[in-house]
Amino acid sequence: MLELHEIKKIFNPGTAAEVTAVRSLTARFEPESFTVVVGANGSGKSTLLNLIAGSIYPDEGRITLHGRDIKKLPDYRRSRWIARVFQNPLLGTAASLTVLDNFRMAALRRSVKWIRPGTDRAFVRHVQERVASLGMGLEDKLAQSMGTLSGGQRQALTLLMTVMADVDILLLDEPSAALDPRSARQVMEIAERIISENKLTALLVTHNISEALRYGNRLIQMENGQIVRDYDRSSKASLSQADVVSWFDYY
Repeated sequence: MLELHEIKKIFNPGTAAEVTAVRSLTARFEPESFTVVVGANGSGKSTLLNLIAGSIYPDEGRITLHGRDIKKLPDYRRSRWIARVFQNPLLGTAASLTVLDNFRMAALRRSVKWIRPGTDRAFVRHVQERVASLGMGLEDKLAQSMGTLSGGQRQALTLLMTVMADVDILLLDEPSAALDPRSARQVMEIAERIISENKLTALLVTHNISEALRYGNRLIQMENGQIVRDYDRSSKASLSQADVVSWFDYY
């Protein structure tokens, strides 16, 4: 269970540029839930993900995961339980390393101490089987540098790498926004499958209304740093694109 209670985050406090990005935000994300987050630019969506990931800390409030207070844990320690996929496919992988070495690095996320990445035959077979499940023909390209692959291929592999270390939470920060429509749809279908098969708790931030309605079992809208709309699976199913567009008509 991931819970946020009365979270507040202010940037540039006490200056003319002061911005309250998140204010008095309380939310609960049940295990194995898939929540889609929408909102205008500046509504607090990315700040919400940053607070959960540990990239920034709240000024007030509590963040707990499975009852443990993680508010002051840095992102590298939270990465044992929380994985994140960014909009830019270049951010999720090490371009100069091979595909196989990228997977070994991902697998070591839960390690107590650093171990030099190894690639024994059992691990190679394990990675090949996982990569083959993507249906992209990448299982024979494990020796290639990650930087030689397309953005869609890298994003798909990044999604697969998130579950190499058996995480609990997956944060998706507009993972398809930088891709062409075909690659975007493929990446989102892979994400949906990975979330379901690994029983993850997932949050997806998107500006794509079609994605917002198609994926997930919960839809929330953020505005001025707060959650202003919250739809469960059944009420979400009754929404149309026109309904969601109307939420933003005043911008």
